[in-house]
Amino acid sequence: MKFEGSSVVITGAGSGIGAALARRAAKAGAKVCVSDLDAAKAKAVADEIGGIAVACDVRDEAQVQALIAQASEALGDVDIYVSNAGLGRGDPSHAASQSNADWTLNWQVHVMSHVYAARALLPMMMERGSGHLVNVASAAGLLSQIGDAAYSATKHAAVSFAESLAISHGGDGIGVSVVCPQYVATPLLGLSDEDAREGLLTADDVAEAILLGVEANQFLILSHPQVQGYAIHRAKDHDRWITGMQMLRGKALDTFGAVDVANFYKLV
Repeated sequence: MKFEGSSVVITGAGSGIGAALARRAAKAGAKVCVSDLDAAKAKAVADEIGGIAVACDVRDEAQVQALIAQASEALGDVDIYVSNAGLGRGDPSHAASQSNADWTLNWQVHVMSHVYAARALLPMMMERGSGHLVNVASAAGLLSQIGDAAYSATKHAAVSFAESLAISHGGDGIGVSVVCPQYVATPLLGLSDEDAREGLLTADDVAEAILLGVEANQFLILSHPQVQGYAIHRAKDHDRWITGMQMLRGKALDTFGAVDVANFYKLV
């Protein structure tokens, strides 16, 4: 689906990948609704690109429904919905050490937000036979993120749900994409564009990959192509892959003295 002339909603768009994609979409000729938990950040990006801003807590199904209703009223039927909001807390100690509240938060933001959007949009998209759902997951959804079990588990679930959407509704004329970036210089890692280097992309790099992938009706969008190779190695010999990940974890401990998610990009 082309962005030009389309009505586009992007969650988590007050900064990072979401903001970069909002700018890219507007430049491509889309009508953009910028949504974020932080209303001021959403408004700043929307004002910059000539879009509209709607504050939304994607953990709340009623707020997701209201977001879609407001965007539809202002911009027309939603053609492309990018479910991008995300977070990362990290394991305090062992792999099951995050609190129930943090596990629930990860589940709500990384999985149920996609479900809520699809539940609201699918009937309308099926009726008109068009539309595109974009779920932003992570390379952790194909591999794993050392030091954040809740993040990895819920990103795997996000990939699986996107597969279900594509399998069930490709015949209805609905496109589905799942985005699985590796390390990106965004506020999630406490980084900015100035920190980008080989293997650590800017948010705009990922936004460009999303735009091109959606317009090509691509299901799996890999801004970091090397992730495909890692996933193939994992599938071919899972035991060997686990051993390699254990070694990488050990390297992180030796290098940084701790398993710090924000520093892993320096090792890959």
